[in-house]
Amino acid sequence: MATTTRRNFVRAGATIGLSAAAYTRLAHAVTIGPNLVIGFVGCGGRAKGLCQGFSDNADVGWACDPDEVRAKELQKQSGAKQITNDLRRVLDDKSVDAIVVATPDHWHAPAAIMACDAGKHVYVEKPCSHNLREGRLLVEAARRNNVVVQHGTQSRSSEFIANAIQILHEGQIGEVLMAKGWNIQRRNNIGHADPSTPPAGVDYDTWVGPAEMMPFQSNRFHYNWHWWHNFGTGDIGNDGAHEMDMARWGLGVEGLPSSVMAIGGKYYFDDDQQFPDTATCAFEWPADGTVGRRKQLIFEMRIWSKNYPYHCDTGVEFYGTKGMLFVSKRGKLQMWDDSNRPVSDPKPQNPVTVPPNHQVDLLQAIVDNRKPTADIAIGHDSVALIHLANIAVRTGRSLRVDPVKETIKDDQTANQMLSRRYRDGGHWSVPTEAG
Repeated sequence: MATTTRRNFVRAGATIGLSAAAYTRLAHAVTIGPNLVIGFVGCGGRAKGLCQGFSDNADVGWACDPDEVRAKELQKQSGAKQITNDLRRVLDDKSVDAIVVATPDHWHAPAAIMACDAGKHVYVEKPCSHNLREGRLLVEAARRNNVVVQHGTQSRSSEFIANAIQILHEGQIGEVLMAKGWNIQRRNNIGHADPSTPPAGVDYDTWVGPAEMMPFQSNRFHYNWHWWHNFGTGDIGNDGAHEMDMARWGLGVEGLPSSVMAIGGKYYFDDDQQFPDTATCAFEWPADGTVGRRKQLIFEMRIWSKNYPYHCDTGVEFYGTKGMLFVSKRGKLQMWDDSNRPVSDPKPQNPVTVPPNHQVDLLQAIVDNRKPTADIAIGHDSVALIHLANIAVRTGRSLRVDPVKETIKDDQTANQMLSRRYRDGGHWSVPTEAG
């Protein structure tokens, strides 16, 4: 009989479940000391922030990034045993239990899908996909391989936000029929630039990966890739991912909406950005179409303004049949009754508890053989709003959506934008229907 080691026991627990005694031991290990091995794929600012949440609860085996400087910086911070620019080396390492995908958006789903198929659990930063089709393939890969995939919408593991949502779900403002979220801030002008030579130590071919090849350009590289169709999802998909998710959570809707409308464009920045700096997006879930069951979500984005509601650059208002509630991830919560009178110290009747942070929740979900607070199916449904909004803005048309088939009706151009064009000649990371 093979010797039972902690690693073998963790792997067994992740697939066959745990006895109460076994879970007590494993949960104790996860919450107070390192026991699982993780690999970071993408070692920039997000990885450095996430590393702090994992630091007391996991060993870092790899720091993987096509920018050697970033890989070495994260190795120094995390104590990663090895660095590489090739994701496949991390996935081939049998000692690695999970990977953290903190790359540019165009790598999120391809890397996460490959990890699932290698039997690794995954923490994937928001948005979980560059396009809607990749998001669906990632959900399928997670289920097919019976692995835990946590989406990086951290509000799902915020006790403050979770209890605000609990107030809504308890019916304290009645039936919530509408939510309005916003992302309002002043971003930087990225200017105009021409193609140039990548910095020393950067494997630019790997950085582009499965996306269409474009020559290196300084204002579409680190962070500024967010504003390019080939690599990012704009600020609707960047900061907007959090407010979209919170709004959908509070509304209590699942799956895709049936109607999407959005207008927007570049109203302020005269630079190379391809995504809008201004957008107003609306989504509707009709339910069975009866009065009192239809739900609407509105999202506003102005990334050139410093004037925002409640002195909060991000937030969500929920409108119910018996009141209104405002909550922001900045730690603000206000509530009004049906007569528009402020409610003093709003609290849920049955408070909820959540893990210490989003990263710990992933580790606990692995050893407990359960779904995490932001399971990838939840992430996909929220991120689908981002993709549909971007398509509506780019086409200038309202969309009629089939929520079951996850397609756009009667609009071939828009429907094709649910996927993307990949690199000519193919690439080893391009997702397929089989994963």
